[in-house]
Amino acid sequence: MAVADLHAFIDLLESRGELIRVSVEVDPRFEIAEIVDRISKRGGPALLFDRVRGGDLPVAVNLFGSAHRVALALGAEDVDEVAGRVADLLALAQMQPRGGRGVLSLLPQLSPLLHLAPHRTTGRVPVQQVVLRGDDADLRRLPHLTSWPGDAGPFITLPQVITADPDTGRRNVGIYRLQVHGPRELGLHWERHKGGAGHHARAQRLGAPIPVAVVLGGDPASIYAAAAPLPDGMDEYIFAGFLRKQPVEVCRAVSVDLDVPARAEIVIEGVVQPGETRREGPFGDHTGFYDAGGQYPVLQVTAITMRSDAIYPASVVGRPPMEEHWLIGHASERIFLPMLRMLFPEIVDVHAPPEGVATNLLFVSIRKRFPGQAFKVAYGLLGTGLLALTKVVVVVDDWVDVRRSEEVWWAALANMDPARDLVVGRGATSVLDHASESFSIAGKLLVDGTSKWPEETSRQPWPEPIRMDPATVDLVSRRWKEYGLGDDPGPTTSTKELGGPVDAGNAG
Repeated sequence: MAVADLHAFIDLLESRGELIRVSVEVDPRFEIAEIVDRISKRGGPALLFDRVRGGDLPVAVNLFGSAHRVALALGAEDVDEVAGRVADLLALAQMQPRGGRGVLSLLPQLSPLLHLAPHRTTGRVPVQQVVLRGDDADLRRLPHLTSWPGDAGPFITLPQVITADPDTGRRNVGIYRLQVHGPRELGLHWERHKGGAGHHARAQRLGAPIPVAVVLGGDPASIYAAAAPLPDGMDEYIFAGFLRKQPVEVCRAVSVDLDVPARAEIVIEGVVQPGETRREGPFGDHTGFYDAGGQYPVLQVTAITMRSDAIYPASVVGRPPMEEHWLIGHASERIFLPMLRMLFPEIVDVHAPPEGVATNLLFVSIRKRFPGQAFKVAYGLLGTGLLALTKVVVVVDDWVDVRRSEEVWWAALANMDPARDLVVGRGATSVLDHASESFSIAGKLLVDGTSKWPEETSRQPWPEPIRMDPATVDLVSRRWKEYGLGDDPGPTTSTKELGGPVDAGNAG
């Protein structure tokens, strides 16, 4: 069932024992971040701080800090349920006549999605119960967090930033940090690979201002959709409608020509003038290091609207694992796995472990059918959407559980000869990659950690990994309680069949 808004999500989490209210006064400068860092590192609950120094609004953090909370945000008990619905949608797309177009290009036009386009409502809506304009639209009214000692100041960390393409009017919604420069100015960290930066670049060429709406809160599916790696042409709020199984309710902003979620907590409206930039950052980012920042556009605030009982949502980022891994990394890799399997049918599973901070490391398991297939898949993934920013891709056999880093590295290192199975190249990387030789251009490392075919090595035969007999595994599982050894930790060796040859005899 769809979660209506942030208030409803907080109530749901509290009813499930997934949220704790903190009633003592806390400081938005460092103190909240230190609390959240300790809680998130151990997989702790969401937190609602009722009394935040210097302001009247409560602050909600770590709302998406576990796999289960992300699933609840999307109206499911497990994110794989949502992935199943995406797979069904892709199956429908494959049935459509497409001429020269690919299946993904058809997704925005499918009737199940068109029926879930945002619904515009009129009249008094929750997010416009309080309307502040002019000097009253003062950002100091809001409890923005300063998370780390080296941060340049307070930042907005969990926004949905809405823009429209100056040429086509097509909407983009993304999650980008914003630095509070002053009472009515925000620095927009529009990374060059993201949709908002593309809109801004087109407006710059036209010499035109670009209106922006910064949304805090709303239904949790919309918050996730703003971070999702969607195919080109797919509207984030239509995708949110698909996730919620009902359209997102929107209304017209009060000072800019944009639609905003009607049940959001807070909306900051404004305009970016062409050519206006300012130094943004440093900022303690999800990489676990400070990002030095740079020159970024400035949003001049024209209005702030909010609910009369508004809650300020925020996310504390830092050394992983933290909330961002679950909201962006975990959710996206599960939900978009069917799309990757459609593009690369040999893929069994993918996983971006938290230590890889989204773009540094990707594990991929494949059903190997021919020599060189591991590199075929790795190169293909580096040409797919934002996966192009990935720094290291490790490909392993289908029986390897890519969600267990220790198993991936054991299999890959055992099957890899560095002189043969490593490929180093160059390509695009995240602007947050401080190790890259050039800004947003970096080296790539592709690792073939699969079992080798005769054409790939002179060593014969290739050994098979140790496995227990399946009947014995079943016997021990059934009798475990009889042994008096406590809870059954489960089998430690896979009983799957290999996906590729293990000797020269089955290489054909």
